[in-house]
Amino acid sequence: MTDVVTENPEVTVLLVDDNPQNLKVLYETLKDKGYRLLIANEGEKALDLAHRHHPEVILLDIMMPEMDGYEVCERLKADPDTADSAVVFLSALDDLQAKVKGFSLGGADYIAKPFESQEVIARVKTHARVIRLEREMQSRNRELQGDQTRILNSISEGIYGLDENGIIEFANPAAATIVGCPAEELIGKSFFELHFASGDEAPETLPVMATCQQGVVESQRDIQMLRVDGTTFPAEYRATPKLLDDEELHGAVVVFRDISAELESEQALEDARTLVQEQRDQLAHTSRLTTMGEMAAGFAHEVNQPLTAITNYARVSKRMMAKEQPDLDLLRQTLDKIEAQSHRASEIIRRIRKFMKKPATGKEVVSVPTLLEDTRQFAEVDMRNNAGGIEVQLEEGLPDVLADPIQVQQVALNLIRNALESTRAAESDAPVEVSARRCGQHCVRIQVRDHGVGVSEQAEEMLFHPFHTTKDDGMGIGLATCRSLIQAQGGDIAFERPEDGGACFYFTLPVAGVEGEPCTPDEA
Repeated sequence: MTDVVTENPEVTVLLVDDNPQNLKVLYETLKDKGYRLLIANEGEKALDLAHRHHPEVILLDIMMPEMDGYEVCERLKADPDTADSAVVFLSALDDLQAKVKGFSLGGADYIAKPFESQEVIARVKTHARVIRLEREMQSRNRELQGDQTRILNSISEGIYGLDENGIIEFANPAAATIVGCPAEELIGKSFFELHFASGDEAPETLPVMATCQQGVVESQRDIQMLRVDGTTFPAEYRATPKLLDDEELHGAVVVFRDISAELESEQALEDARTLVQEQRDQLAHTSRLTTMGEMAAGFAHEVNQPLTAITNYARVSKRMMAKEQPDLDLLRQTLDKIEAQSHRASEIIRRIRKFMKKPATGKEVVSVPTLLEDTRQFAEVDMRNNAGGIEVQLEEGLPDVLADPIQVQQVALNLIRNALESTRAAESDAPVEVSARRCGQHCVRIQVRDHGVGVSEQAEEMLFHPFHTTKDDGMGIGLATCRSLIQAQGGDIAFERPEDGGACFYFTLPVAGVEGEPCTPDEA
């Protein structure tokens, strides 16, 4: 039996009955009414045709073998593709319960056998019109819901709907508030003249023009836009092309917002960062002065040695010159020794001044071996005072780092001095081990390891907290300042507990030339 008997692009009607005579009567009744008619003589075939062709109306016989009309109706309503079809039951049964059951399964109507032609025609016409209207309404609702969704997603921001010439077709309340004009008065205005009416720009260079006419997505931040009263405000906007179902370009949707307050907050945040950095530098400088105060006696002794030697050599030189025939070679050697001792004193003072000064240039490319050697020389006084030693071990081919050398030296010296004091307290003769190696592609790890008294588990949790100290005369700003200084270089500082006792502190610094990459102790 032929599935499609006649075709009409407007309304499709599916006829389902296992009796060929009934199908013939229905066909003869509807064939000249302009419908596209489909026929099926059993349930499975009816379901297949309905799924493929989505008929508006289904005339469905109840009493069929294998699968009756009730089951067919139930399956039709369970399928989203056929659920909106109007099912009209056909039956010779004049049983009220049968009708109730049909309606409960989703049936829309009921026609009794034998058929009355006018009744069939009227009912099909009515249900076809209703289903057609419902489907058109659903299609329109889907379009409206799409527009409403885009609006609701950005309801706190200004939204314009523009045609291809930039004429405002829609403006939400937020846009009206930002622009300073009622939304209804914005409709019909040119977006470009309203917000960019300087007259200097070429039309094709105006913001959003490419979106309206070419479908190009645009976004800009901190662009000046005009209000209705002529004042300007910094804005951020995003423009997307407006496409209808046929994918034809019909203008643009513009979402924008006033970022004046945001820019002020960003500036305030930047000012706060600058202030914090200044305070961090000041704290670091104060910490250096404190360290130098603690080391003052040792440095006084350090400087006094070459000065005493200079005095003695000068006296010897005077006695030699008092002779009638002075030994000029010996005198020259003595004067050379005076010069060497003066250079030694000058170098000590230079190192002290370099360590104490506030950095002016900030980060620079630094040689790790040179930096650690300078730090070791600073720590010589502490080595003598604590009867300890320092061993420096450097990995071959160690790359340069990008850092502030004064601040990094301050951190390294702090860790070395702590290690020397801890070693003396443990009455150990093991030297403090200072090492540097590369870790990963982005970091250099610098480590200070001692065999001293170590760090208790209770103290470990508070090591880098401000004002926490394990020293009787400590202020508790040393390690806290160290962490702040190293994090300012783009690295971090951490602690490890060696299995054989003592303590191990290490910090990381970024390799020069890979700025912006992460450099944390986790990589070490």
